[in-house]
Order: sequence, then structure tokens, then C-alpha cells
Amino acid sequence: MMRAGLVALALISVGATAFELASERHWNDLDQLIPWAALAVLLAAVVAVLVPSRIALTTSRLLAAVVLAASLYGVLDHTLANYDAGELDGRYSAVWDDLPAAQQWWYAVTKTVGPAPTLAPGVLGQAALLVLLAGVGRRPVSRASTATTSTGRP
Repeated sequence: MMRAGLVALALISVGATAFELASERHWNDLDQLIPWAALAVLLAAVVAVLVPSRIALTTSRLLAAVVLAASLYGVLDHTLANYDAGELDGRYSAVWDDLPAAQQWWYAVTKTVGPAPTLAPGVLGQAALLVLLAGVGRRPVSRASTATTSTGRP
């Protein structure tokens, strides 16, 4: 039951992220296609976590790790874009260079300055973690455990 809930939450995250990307028309350059590819990889990871085999479970874990890396890249990329926009922000342009570095980065991470949402790519990472958790404790069926002896017994 828990696994089904985790998979459902991952699928809801995929759908919500796809809706958000589409509504933002997030497809104008190569960097903006990364989350779309990550969503496709994440869907493959969800399918793989549902298949009862060791290879599928390992594949699911590897795919989820790739999405986690893409998520981290997205958070960092959005934070850097916001940081670079800080000196152009009407509220802070006059004082941006005088602000402590920690405050500048905080403003960039929290989207106080800049246009890029840092939470949006983080949702991809959350969905990938949900897929990883869905595979925890799963006992995949291996060929050896399904093979029977000549007497017909396992």
C-alpha cells in the first residue's frame, strides 16, 4: 500500500511539473528542454519500479539518480540566473553590490530577485526520491527464485 502511495505521489508530481512547464512555455532553448527529458526519464523510472525484477529495480534507481542530478542542476541554474539578475532588480540595483554575499545568495535562492523559480526544479528531485523510496524493501523476483527443479518444486 505504501509503495502504491509513493508511486501515485511521484506520478502526481510528474503531471504537475509537466503542467507548470507547459504553462510557462519552458521549451525555448536546450537548457529548457532538460526538465522535459527528466520527466520522461522519471516516467521510465516509475514503470521500472513497478516491474518485479532485479534489473528493473536497478534501472529504476539509476534513472531516479539521473533525475536527481538534473534537479540539482536546475536548482543551481535557477539560483545563478536569479543572482545575476540581482543587480538589475529595481528594489536592489542601487544597493546590490553593498549587500553581504550571504544575503545576495539568499535573495537569489528565494526568488526575491530574478525570474527563475528555484522550487520548480526541486519538485523533480522530490519525485525522484519518491520513486527511490518506492523501491526500498522491495523483494524483486530473480530468475533463480522462480526456477523449479525437475521434481516440480522450487
